[in-house]
Amino acid sequence: MTDKATETASSPLFPIREVSRLTGVNSVTLRAWERRYGLIEPRRTPKGHRLYAREDIERIEHILQWLNRGVPVSQVRELLDQPQPESTPMPDEGSWSGQQQLALAAIDAQDEARLAELYNQSLALYPVSSVVERLWRPLLEQLEERGTATFGTRLAQCFFESFLRSRIGARLVFANQERHAPHITLTRLPEEPGLSWLLLFALVASDAGYHVSLLDGPLPLAELPLAAERLQAQAVVLVGTQAERSDVMRRQLPRVAEQLSVPLAIAGPAAQIRQQELVDGPIEGLGADPIQAVARLRSLMAR
Repeated sequence: MTDKATETASSPLFPIREVSRLTGVNSVTLRAWERRYGLIEPRRTPKGHRLYAREDIERIEHILQWLNRGVPVSQVRELLDQPQPESTPMPDEGSWSGQQQLALAAIDAQDEARLAELYNQSLALYPVSSVVERLWRPLLEQLEERGTATFGTRLAQCFFESFLRSRIGARLVFANQERHAPHITLTRLPEEPGLSWLLLFALVASDAGYHVSLLDGPLPLAELPLAAERLQAQAVVLVGTQAERSDVMRRQLPRVAEQLSVPLAIAGPAAQIRQQELVDGPIEGLGADPIQAVARLRSLMAR
């Protein structure tokens, strides 16, 4: 099998890898949609390889539209042939907010097995962008809104961060071995206390096709040019949630940008906080949202 479309008398047919590239839905998820929910029915070659027609790709795009509205994957099939409404009511147990509450309860109880079940299920059934936007990022924001005044809150935050680090770290190792892709180096801004936003950005970037070198320790800014050189980075992204000191933003980072031969960018809430200062400067602000930030990074690297 090749990744190119197979021509038939009526229309071209596409192998699963090409469909995954065209739609942004990975092969594992496409198979799950077919086997578990009957959402798509690809043709088969004599050897059993899946082939998808244009109509199948359009159907996958419609599935994504429903999922991005928050419809559980188990309810999509009955909606596919109906006109798309402005909003879709859902039962609480299948909604994203319901999933958030289940995950939050697992975090508060430090129930790693339950949290792992929710994590694996979400990524098996939904695109990474939907999972990050509708489940893990809102969950992270809920934990941050609690602060640290309540007893046990910091434990919950540390537990969640450690969980994401192990799961996403393993995913990055596998993804980086499987493809040749543009290299990016990700690390934290100097005053960033946690890893969660950095990990979510790494997950989205890896899913978007980047080879991600994740430096999750506190790296001195002066060593960023050395890191970029040795890791063969084509861009360096600093992720943070804090405003950062003025001398870091106005002096130290511009100095680092001048020493780098590749773009330097900031992502996360820190980029939103310092948005005005980043305009027309040597450092690119990618914004707070991980999905939009990765899209802007692609545009930045294409210049």
